[in-house]
Amino acid sequence: MLSPEEQLSIIKRGTVEIIEEEELLKKLKEGRPLRVKAGFDPTAPDLHLGHTVLLQKLRQFQQLGHEVYFVIGDFTAMIGDPTGRSETRPPLSREEVLENAKTYEHQVFKILDPEKTNIVFNSAWLSELGTEGIIRLAGKYTVARMLERDDFSKRFKEGIPIYIHEFIYPLLQGYDSVFLKADVELGGTDQKFNLLVGRDLQRAFGQEPQVCITLPLLVGLDGVRKMSKSYQNYVAIQEEPESMFGKIMSISDDLMWEYYTLLTDYTEEEIENFKKNLHPMEAKKKLAHYIVERFHGKEQADKALEFFVKTFSQREFPEDAPIIEVPYGLKRRAYELLFELGIEGSKNSARRVVEGGGLRINGTKVEDPNQEIEVKEELRLQVGKKRFYRVVPK
Repeated sequence: MLSPEEQLSIIKRGTVEIIEEEELLKKLKEGRPLRVKAGFDPTAPDLHLGHTVLLQKLRQFQQLGHEVYFVIGDFTAMIGDPTGRSETRPPLSREEVLENAKTYEHQVFKILDPEKTNIVFNSAWLSELGTEGIIRLAGKYTVARMLERDDFSKRFKEGIPIYIHEFIYPLLQGYDSVFLKADVELGGTDQKFNLLVGRDLQRAFGQEPQVCITLPLLVGLDGVRKMSKSYQNYVAIQEEPESMFGKIMSISDDLMWEYYTLLTDYTEEEIENFKKNLHPMEAKKKLAHYIVERFHGKEQADKALEFFVKTFSQREFPEDAPIIEVPYGLKRRAYELLFELGIEGSKNSARRVVEGGGLRINGTKVEDPNQEIEVKEELRLQVGKKRFYRVVPK
């Protein structure tokens, strides 16, 4: 059994801030399993690597003998977290939320120990609050405190509307901590305000306040913004092994080391050793293999590595590339084709791909996004360095 000081040292690794560290040490010295929570709103069906930063820290608490609560925010997702938003987030329907939530229960156990994980839905207690309960809850926090939040204060100064339900969101997330009597809550650095609301509400309800631990936001594949489905710069943890491997290989060398720190269990000493002794390409392959193995197993990781080496290192077009069937004689502009085939998520992003030289058809680069493409025979599309498609007329 590790001492409280040794546990604290492990918990601190990779964190940005612990509020308050002395309180956490005091709780650890009580010698009981701590109740550790993190909330995930099912606003999209897939968890991605950005979520795993929190999941790994939760697993670390499990390994230290503490009790983990994975809170699926099926109630709060219908409101929409205003964190980091310059405008109101569109609310989701109950049906959309429940459909997305179905996948979460399965995905989290790729990292967390199912025997030590409590999966709870916050609708179980938030739905019971009712109108009176929500009004009473709102009476425990002031508008002035809400406007201390960066995104709210910025919108207020710029005259951008802030709707009342957006003030309700952090209160409901904070009430999750009250209901669960959480000792510790984890969140990304962008969640700090919401976590602190939980501390304040616990005090208001006569509870000992939770310790708030913030963790870094994982930068997405673009190397600029946080990983998010909204930005199309993510790697889903259920993504196919070859695609997952290829996406990891596409990140910059600098970003690779951040991924090593946040997404692997390698020690700082081991990572420094890799930096000194491995060529960046080999280090990146090692990282990609590690991540694919975590979610798909060693056999699939080995196959993904083999696929990458054969396809990209040796510049071969993969014969098992996804086949997309289209009507014979289909004629579209190059950027329209990428959009209509579902290869790019918007016409603007499709246009940028072509303008940036990222589209090859049958080995020839297409540079004009308005170039007309007619499908009368199989076309072999390469989009960027890592994506291949066979477009077949039917």
